[in-house]
Amino acid sequence: MADWDALPEDESAHIELQEGVLIVSPRPLRQHARAAARFWEQLDDQLPAGLEAVLEFEVLVSEQFPPTVRVPDVVVTRADGPTRRLRAEDVLVAIEVVSPGSKRTDTVTEPSEYAEAGIPHYWVVDLDDPVSLVAYHFAEEFGYLEAPAVTRVFSTTDPVPLHVDLDALPRAR
Repeated sequence: MADWDALPEDESAHIELQEGVLIVSPRPLRQHARAAARFWEQLDDQLPAGLEAVLEFEVLVSEQFPPTVRVPDVVVTRADGPTRRLRAEDVLVAIEVVSPGSKRTDTVTEPSEYAEAGIPHYWVVDLDDPVSLVAYHFAEEFGYLEAPAVTRVFSTTDPVPLHVDLDALPRAR
């Protein structure tokens, strides 16, 4: 982790650490960035006091050697949480917006990693028409259980009551 912490901040690429291996990918396209920001905005308007949504914030998924650090598009966490990096136990929901080059990571690798780390909820947004969201929830020894994809509006009561207008995510103003 010391080597990871020593890396300079780099806004030109999306950088994560997967089992000790540096994973570098291009920054997301405009539609992806817009969708993540709009998702954050909708959550921010609805989350109760004490919780907050944060864009592109590091999550230490596995501290054991070799470590894994992910940077979900949006995370829901306690408002009084760490300022540098979240631990898996600090995350209530990790949210990824699928990019063309990240679909397998977002739908196969990360659900496995996040379930193993005990993150209670993982939501994957696919911007292909129609925009959809698949919600995973942690089910103890079963890992994540995957709900059917939802379109138009995603509503949940867990971890808190939320409604997300999925159709509004990718639209330009």
